[in-house]
Amino acid sequence: MLADLQLQLDRTLVQPAYRQLYERFKAAIGKGVLRPGERVPSIRVLASELQLSRGTVELAYQLLISEGYLQGRGAAGTRVSTQLSGTRTATVSRPFAAPRALNSMPLAGAPLPYQLGLPALDAFPRALWSRLHNRQVRGMSPTAMGYPAPAGLAALRQALAAYLNISRGLACEADQVFVCAGYNGCLELICRALLRPGDEVWHEDPGYVRSRQLLQAAGARLLPIPVDDQGLDVQYAIEHSPQARLALVTPAQQSPLGVALSLPRRLALLEWASRQGSWVIEDDYDSEYRYSGRPLPALKSLDRQDRVLYCGTFSKVLFPGVRLGYLVVPQTQVEHFQQVAASFLGGCPEQAQGVVCDFIEQGHFARHLKRMRGLYGERRQLAREALNAELGGALAFADLPGGMHLLARTAQDDQALVQRAREAGLGLQALSSWCLQAGPGNALLLGFTNVQDAFQARQWAQRLARVMA
Repeated sequence: MLADLQLQLDRTLVQPAYRQLYERFKAAIGKGVLRPGERVPSIRVLASELQLSRGTVELAYQLLISEGYLQGRGAAGTRVSTQLSGTRTATVSRPFAAPRALNSMPLAGAPLPYQLGLPALDAFPRALWSRLHNRQVRGMSPTAMGYPAPAGLAALRQALAAYLNISRGLACEADQVFVCAGYNGCLELICRALLRPGDEVWHEDPGYVRSRQLLQAAGARLLPIPVDDQGLDVQYAIEHSPQARLALVTPAQQSPLGVALSLPRRLALLEWASRQGSWVIEDDYDSEYRYSGRPLPALKSLDRQDRVLYCGTFSKVLFPGVRLGYLVVPQTQVEHFQQVAASFLGGCPEQAQGVVCDFIEQGHFARHLKRMRGLYGERRQLAREALNAELGGALAFADLPGGMHLLARTAQDDQALVQRAREAGLGLQALSSWCLQAGPGNALLLGFTNVQDAFQARQWAQRLARVMA
């Protein structure tokens, strides 16, 4: 039956897995492949066959039952509704709203000019990294060749706890730190531990597209919350969704607007979470890169009621290929997260964790961050000067205090402009593609970290000028 239904999902689509599954069942019922009264696979069997979580399959079935396509019959299983007998349902439904400009965004290969989310790959200390890696391989013990610990290498968790205590003001212990497969792995662990299908989640609007996709795939019902010059509008969120289960925020440098969450709003957010028994996910994705003033303290450092889950990643500060991130959970949740990690996570390769641990403990990490802050400040200036020289007043730059990208307002349709830029081999993005509902106006997001010199900055700006002309 499963082969006839053609239920295999396309993992490259922005559309969440539960929604793809829902659409395929509707199509199968509409075409008569599934007939009224016919039993469909159980949630457990289908989740195993498609390698999905049971929650994802359950959410798809709930939607189909609520719309009358399926009927739950207890021990008799779930069946196609008999009320559909003699009719064929329409297979056309409202398409999932996916940001156009991000669909063709490359996730692998050589970096494109102005591509977001990539550190300076040319400036990474590869020779040093190779030495540390070779030392790990030479000293590999038989125990290191077994299955990795689900929560991460103990030495790395200890090093991260010490680093976060000093650099971000987090009073955490090593057992609160979980090493995951990048930011995606951190968010997946949180969803498995705390999120139920249909739970409401506050999400910044505009906000990080990947987190939006991951939460929707986990069955969350996203509530887009406006962002202004003080960050997430907490009062608006409380008025429109006081019972939300989670709130995902980027308080140090809002992604993508670059503003910081003000202190009154930080306190209001924490007070709401404590009062409601809700959780706040702090995505501290590139707080290390601030070019005016000192880095802002983490929201977690103000958390006295243990409601904040802190996420960090090495993708921005080292390189994406290392595929390591870290999550700090409240002490009261350590045992629960350990159980979830043991059940669902396979752990990360211990060699890579060992290299990162040595990189931190031997002082290379702190020196690397200091060097990158200076380098990015220079490259940001090079990119901005070249764009001003080639485009004149066609772009108006926001004064972001930090981050790894420029935000430039434009009078042109930003998504149409980005589509033409993509055809010309440029990797910039449209601000409107990061929105669910907000209308922030037309603006371009341009990564500057891989601008190597003034000549290259001018070349890139000239290519963009031709696109905009």
